[in-house]
Amino acid sequence: MAKAIIYDMDGLLIDSEPYWRKSMMKVLDTVGLHLTDEQCAMTTGLRFDHVLEYWFEKYPWDSKSIVEVHEEILDEMEHAIANEAEILPGVFESIDLFRSKGYKLALASSSAMRLIKACVKRLNAEEIFESVISAEHEEYGKPHPAVFLKAAKELKVHPLDCIVLEDSLMGVIAAKAARMQCVAIPPAENYDNPKFVIADWKLRSLVDIASIL
Repeated sequence: MAKAIIYDMDGLLIDSEPYWRKSMMKVLDTVGLHLTDEQCAMTTGLRFDHVLEYWFEKYPWDSKSIVEVHEEILDEMEHAIANEAEILPGVFESIDLFRSKGYKLALASSSAMRLIKACVKRLNAEEIFESVISAEHEEYGKPHPAVFLKAAKELKVHPLDCIVLEDSLMGVIAAKAARMQCVAIPPAENYDNPKFVIADWKLRSLVDIASIL
């Protein structure tokens, strides 16, 4: 029987994906790399430093360091999460439902901790999540299961007793690699991707989360 719920952040709690693309395109444009929306979508779900390494290897630039580009994009994203990105439907209702049933709650994301903190503050959820984990200092990001395993350890719950809520395929793979149950809530444009069959459930929105209980 499940005892804990582990939320992803980007694309699940807050609609930050468009801002990731906007921020990446804006800052990378300053170093001569002009990405399209489609190219940005290719790396959805990967840890951000891995995303930058990927693009640097394909199209190296020399006007700024990777660290400088990294920090400029995070600055843009922190502002967007704190002030602009939409909180997605069903977030608060799902939290209330899980808490009413006694589940422990964690947030585990590939994003930098400062972005996670901005999201938690935006949700007024400082006292809601018993564990808040970033993969930024893990050796491997998603699809490696490390971030989810760390969340389970901090909650003192066995991985087999955890349910992960994820929007990205990389996150779903990470959850299943951690031997956790997983609810996939893909974006509308990717909902019919057959690869999401590995998830235990697939929903359109957090609004429908009661159907899994």
